[in-house]
Amino acid sequence: MASLNGKTIIVTGAANGIGRAEAELLARSGANVVFTDLDEANGTAAAEAFGEQAVFIRHDVSSAADWQRVIATTIERFGRLDGLVNNAGIYRPGALEDTTEENFDTQVAINQKGTFFGMQYAAAEMKKSGGGSIVNTSSICGIRGFRGCIAYNGTKWAIRGLTKTAAAELGKYGIRVNAVLPGFVDTNILSANSDEMNQQAAKDSVLNRLGRPEDIASLVLYLISDDSAFVTGADLLADGGYTL
Repeated sequence: MASLNGKTIIVTGAANGIGRAEAELLARSGANVVFTDLDEANGTAAAEAFGEQAVFIRHDVSSAADWQRVIATTIERFGRLDGLVNNAGIYRPGALEDTTEENFDTQVAINQKGTFFGMQYAAAEMKKSGGGSIVNTSSICGIRGFRGCIAYNGTKWAIRGLTKTAAAELGKYGIRVNAVLPGFVDTNILSANSDEMNQQAAKDSVLNRLGRPEDIASLVLYLISDDSAFVTGADLLADGGYTL
């Protein structure tokens, strides 16, 4: 694996679950890592485990002002920005006829607009560093029409479009943009589903299990590192074969 020594990477939603696994793996691989989240207690504890190599910043990804502050703090602390993992997201079930405007707008603001802001503000700094890598988090809900979560599905389809468009626009600056599409991963987000649904999801995977946060983190490490230097605009599934 290509070294991440000297590189600085922001990971959003890094206090728990997939984001924490991603941030911790990137730090163990040598990167300076900025953990961001709204969960200050868990985010601070996660970052402090890596000493001067990491920092936690409280961060509302739906806020442009917060993004500007996070980027500025990152540059002040580490002097450069080489990577961004747009992991923060929210899942609120709701069918077409039941989804309120507030539910819809909240998921769009965090999942979709948060990803947009992250790419927009990070790209400006990555240009100064001579390039970089952005990894966005879509989902298998971004390639299928799962019933009962229309707003969430819409945001995850949108993230794939944002990813491909940004990849096309930023390639000339040496900035790669890719998306990971996790399947059912064993994190707190699955608590919104019934136990029966999650058990069935594990059975429907050809590997006969739910994903683990570390499964997604390993894929993100590859995409952030120079080992994926010729990969951009890609959708990388990590679903245990669920969508086969």
